[in-house]
Amino acid sequence: MPPTAIAGDSLIYPAEQHFVNARRLTQGGDNAEAYWNSASNSLVFQSNNPAWGLECDQIFVLDPTQLKAPNFQRPTMVSTGKGRTTCAYFVPGDERVVWASTHGAQDSCPPPPAPRPDRKYLWSIDPAYDIYLSDLKGEQQEVLVESPGYDAEATFSPDGRWMVFTSTRDGDLDLYLMSWPERQITRVTNALGYDGGAFFSPDSKQLIFRASRPQTPLEVEEYQQLLSEGLVAPTRMELFVCNLDGSGLRQITQLGGANWAPYFHPDGQRVIFSTNHHSKRGFPFNLFMVNLDGSGLRQITFDSTFDSFPMFSPDGRRLIFASNRRNGGTRDTNLILVDWVDRP
Repeated sequence: MPPTAIAGDSLIYPAEQHFVNARRLTQGGDNAEAYWNSASNSLVFQSNNPAWGLECDQIFVLDPTQLKAPNFQRPTMVSTGKGRTTCAYFVPGDERVVWASTHGAQDSCPPPPAPRPDRKYLWSIDPAYDIYLSDLKGEQQEVLVESPGYDAEATFSPDGRWMVFTSTRDGDLDLYLMSWPERQITRVTNALGYDGGAFFSPDSKQLIFRASRPQTPLEVEEYQQLLSEGLVAPTRMELFVCNLDGSGLRQITQLGGANWAPYFHPDGQRVIFSTNHHSKRGFPFNLFMVNLDGSGLRQITFDSTFDSFPMFSPDGRRLIFASNRRNGGTRDTNLILVDWVDRP
């Protein structure tokens, strides 16, 4: 049975004791990957809301105090409106953002992965994705990272010195570090498998990320075949942490299933992430938290659908995440903003 919502706050379930004062910031379409600026007063996110005239994901910046229900207005779009975009993040100084887009290859939206006879759930890692830089009005755009393959999933360190991103430039899906503002690129990971969705620790010394690690010959063959088709199967991933140069690499979850979208708690000792390891059929996804040494696993959300992409505001007072909860029976994914209560 799905959990019953608390009277007076239909976005919070009774077991979600870390949440108060929930607000839904979007209405319609898929809205996800909302990330804070350093001042904790603005969010950048992606949306394909058809009410905003969108056919596929574009990048928007919003002030969460200004978007009022039920008259959700389209916020400022900073991407071009062409191609498909993903993975936006604020640049140090909060006056620019980075985001990945396919519009350099074509104006139209690339099609999603075609259904397969084996019905595998797949993500597209379109080689047309490059990383762009723009101001908060969508002007003064420039290509920041480009290669013949996939370049996306960029985030910045809190100290403003580094940007991490995922790329296939050397033949696999690995993490790369760019110095800022010098823009010198070095490789961080080199094990076979998908390394992505990386974020920095609050002290800017470590990276937390999701990774697949194919082991058997059959798993390696399947991974490499999908990679050659610009695809990846995200159904088996665990969380890893390492230093910025790739040293000290260690796996911090061994849960099975898909464990992804990790983000550091502001104390630097815990990680919040999305997982389906507790689900019998691969669904639902809920938010969990774990200590950096892999101990102390605890469930944070108790939804019957999908919760993911959590990010704490830099001041630690609020959490933003994407969710299918209370969407009126639609398939919409909306942004949920809550005040965070750090209970024992």
